[in-house]
Amino acid sequence: MSSYASRIMDLVVKRNPAEPEFAQAVKEVLDSLGPVLERHPKYEKHLILERLIEPERVVMFRVPWTDEQGNDRINRGFRIEFNSAIGPYKGGLRFHPTVHLGVLKFLAFEQIFKNALTTLPMGGGKGGSDFDPKGKSDVEVMRFCQSFMTELQRYIGDNVDVPAGDIGVGGREIGFLFGQYKRIRNEFSGAITGKGFNWGGSYIRPEATGYGATYFAQNMLESRGDSLQGKICTVSGSGNVAQYTVEKVTQLGGKCVSLSDSNGTIYDPDGISEEKLHYVMELKNVRRGRIREYVEAFPTAVYKEGVRPWGIRCDCAFPSATQNEINGEDAKMLLDNGCFVVTEGANMPTDPDGVRLFLERKILYGPGKAANAGGVAVSGLEMAQNAQHIYWPREEVDRRLQEIMRAIYTSVSDTAKEYGCPGNLVMGANITGFVKVANAMLDQGLV
Repeated sequence: MSSYASRIMDLVVKRNPAEPEFAQAVKEVLDSLGPVLERHPKYEKHLILERLIEPERVVMFRVPWTDEQGNDRINRGFRIEFNSAIGPYKGGLRFHPTVHLGVLKFLAFEQIFKNALTTLPMGGGKGGSDFDPKGKSDVEVMRFCQSFMTELQRYIGDNVDVPAGDIGVGGREIGFLFGQYKRIRNEFSGAITGKGFNWGGSYIRPEATGYGATYFAQNMLESRGDSLQGKICTVSGSGNVAQYTVEKVTQLGGKCVSLSDSNGTIYDPDGISEEKLHYVMELKNVRRGRIREYVEAFPTAVYKEGVRPWGIRCDCAFPSATQNEINGEDAKMLLDNGCFVVTEGANMPTDPDGVRLFLERKILYGPGKAANAGGVAVSGLEMAQNAQHIYWPREEVDRRLQEIMRAIYTSVSDTAKEYGCPGNLVMGANITGFVKVANAMLDQGLV
């Protein structure tokens, strides 16, 4: 880390003492920037890092709602509008009990660089609540979403800040949120993405993060003259990203053998076929059950309570659940079991020890801000369709998604080579995203 970056890291820790996830995300970026800061002293002269680590705006509010028993309930709501140098703030809403300011600042900071990599004009933001939709009725979720949006609508709009879904915010929640936005603002606009296709959404948006991560893995493999054909793949999580990773990996000839949730992991040595995946989608998206029920439907699979899938022998791993789900020990276990491709479908799912091991062993490692950018990329395509009042066919959106993921891989790979670290896609992604945002900030003056 350069002396300039080191000073900034000390400042981040001092100013944000209770936000370790945010400090981790900032350090991961700053660790990569030494070569570019040395080559371009203008960034230090104009305090780009000092400006970059401070959100442009942080909104925090209470969310009152009433449950079905008539009890009053209160949750916290947040929106972090971190950086708008290259476009309106863009990033998801997360509804989960673990949500707090530090987690959302880390996610919004990551989003700045991820969005810059997509080639689309989108700034970085993130938001959400410590509300847990699990176990809640549709009526309770609707009441909460309407109360949440009643406050959030003051700060968003299609040219200002465009939220989308994230953990705990799927099609049901997006529908309730958009309905309340439309009701209060008296407009039908592209102020939220992830909408239903028959009311302003885009084809491939639900699939985009999982598909995009798979396309990124395919691009990495093709760089070595290989493909996903015949590869054994472990996938963590069982939500939207994990489901569509399994679908696309299977379509490209690979075999996914695991899924997980916060309670444990299922291992299916026969592979999660299309029929089995449809069962998972009904289980998780409709019945909102636990992944352990999979083994009741498919007895050849086994359920491992309280563990993640990183002890399963595989060629490729797709961490698609949440932050820091792979630590140094998990990374070593993966590598010892023959894994040579890791593609992050989640945000920052590998901790610093794990990242260090992946880079030292020179495996094909796709960091989240590059590999999982497909979701926000198709959100950007949804914004473009909304602005033109048109729909693109499924094949067109998928073609554009494949092109964007190929462009992301090419740009981060080329940048890593340019700065003397070929194959280090962490450095390539961080420098590529940073340079684009930093140069825009310089162009726009001290704001």
